[in-house]
Amino acid sequence: MLPAFDVDFDELVIQERAGAAAATAQREARRQELRRRRARRLVVGAGLLLVGLSTVATAATRPWSDDENRDRGRTTTSTAARAVPVVAAEPARPAVPKRFPEPAEVRGVHITHYVAGDRAWMSRFYDAAEPKRGLNTLQVDLKDEAGIVGFDAKVPLARQAGAIQDLFDARKLSARAHKEGLYLIGRIVMFEDPILAVARPKLAIRRRDGSVWKNDQGLGWTNPYNRQVWDYGIDLAKEAGRQGFDEIQFDYVRFPTDGDVATAVYRPKRSWTRDETIKRFLETAVAELHPLGLKVSVDLFGLAATHKLGIGQNPRLLRSSVDAISPMTYPSHYYAGEFNIPNPDAAPYQTMRASLRDWKRQLRGGTAKLRPWVQDFSIGTRYGATEVAAQIRAVRQATKAGFLLWNAGVEYTDGVLPR
Repeated sequence: MLPAFDVDFDELVIQERAGAAAATAQREARRQELRRRRARRLVVGAGLLLVGLSTVATAATRPWSDDENRDRGRTTTSTAARAVPVVAAEPARPAVPKRFPEPAEVRGVHITHYVAGDRAWMSRFYDAAEPKRGLNTLQVDLKDEAGIVGFDAKVPLARQAGAIQDLFDARKLSARAHKEGLYLIGRIVMFEDPILAVARPKLAIRRRDGSVWKNDQGLGWTNPYNRQVWDYGIDLAKEAGRQGFDEIQFDYVRFPTDGDVATAVYRPKRSWTRDETIKRFLETAVAELHPLGLKVSVDLFGLAATHKLGIGQNPRLLRSSVDAISPMTYPSHYYAGEFNIPNPDAAPYQTMRASLRDWKRQLRGGTAKLRPWVQDFSIGTRYGATEVAAQIRAVRQATKAGFLLWNAGVEYTDGVLPR
């Protein structure tokens, strides 16, 4: 391999004709000549710069005639180009806030943006943080199912749509949470967004007559195929990252399931399948958020590992697309007879264990962690400490990544977070 050096062909000729001693003398002479030339260029350049500044100052105080404008315009442009070369500045790299490390076993709870802005309510969660009672993670609404953005996000589209309500200070929340030893996950509901759908109908799922399509609850959805919709969620995620959040968890990352879905019109509609569309969105989000130090996770229906739902949630396809997958494995959400269990809601341990068995099979060979949701609410069967603890026991037998507790009213059962 050739040694690394700058080849000076004139120098090689001197060495061949005059020998090593003459070459050394010549090199020294050339160095001195180069020094003199540099010195002269610095002096001349400084002089030209002063002349240019003087010319500009004169131009600012005295109007030129048409002839002077033509003549001096040519001269000034030529002189300025020689005296002050323009050097393109390197683009500034975005500052990456220091992220709080993800716990080896996540033990977290969901809180709404309303609760996040309530000091007294939040103090209960801070008091439950490790090592006191085992809580080590908060999952906080950034944008909810109603399309409300709960923090002061510097995202133009959110402001234009009227989505921002500034319910909590994201920067102060992250600082306090980290001080208490809590990992912070921001929840962003993606495609169900009645605020954006109404404010920007071109971004919405529509009907054949061009009106905004709505589900059974009268809520509009944005179009999962639309890249501008993707960017909206990703821009909110970036803003949350700048204000100190550690991870972004996308929810409602799917096509709608309720309402007259047969009348839904997607403009534009890509050639991608629904599964491919959701995969492309999540991988786009990861590509833009990972460089900021943000982890990315996604919520999926618990049944997605057992049945093909046709809504874009394909666990096997997504198993390496994100950092973690959180299936909503709530026993109350399974039909009677699922997993051969007569009443899944009344059998929290057996239902969670059976569902996670399917999830582990679907995610095998992928890189995403399995970090499920645990039901801490009641629909049919009354859930208390025994039922919640039974689910957590099944989770711990299936995965070491941890779990998240869900209660829409943010009222959690005492004593269920083991350390």
